[in-house]
Amino acid sequence: MTNNDILRRVRYIYDYSDTKMIGLFLLGGETVTRAEVSDWLKRDDDPAWQQLYDKQMAAFLNGFIVEFRGKRDGDQPIPEKRLNNNIILRKFKIALSLRDDDMIELIGLGGKEISKHELSAFFRNPKQSQFRPCKDQVLRCLVQGLEKKAASSSL
Repeated sequence: MTNNDILRRVRYIYDYSDTKMIGLFLLGGETVTRAEVSDWLKRDDDPAWQQLYDKQMAAFLNGFIVEFRGKRDGDQPIPEKRLNNNIILRKFKIALSLRDDDMIELIGLGGKEISKHELSAFFRNPKQSQFRPCKDQVLRCLVQGLEKKAASSSL
């Protein structure tokens, strides 16, 4: 999944307005304009489409965490310059206060069955032998599970 896909889907799931999206970026430490947000949300085949870079996506996800969990004491996290699916998965887990069982359920709703051991491997230190990189399919299933859960109830 691209950063733009994730941004689009989060906006759809939570029915965020442009103003709310700009506010989430601001909570994450990134100042953006309405035109930038609009270009990031466009489809890939649109000529006005712009790529959402990792640092901007990290700022959005940090703002997403602050939105759901509140600001933490002390210094606020600095957006990562490079993101991978494992980091994005962790940020969703933190923002939505998901336990392992919740994540397994959401990924299952998205169409992929995984075990607790497989899930925990995504959150390990990359230097550990049990670490596994999170593939696009797992992240996509988590987001689809969020969509299905949001359609049936409120998150």
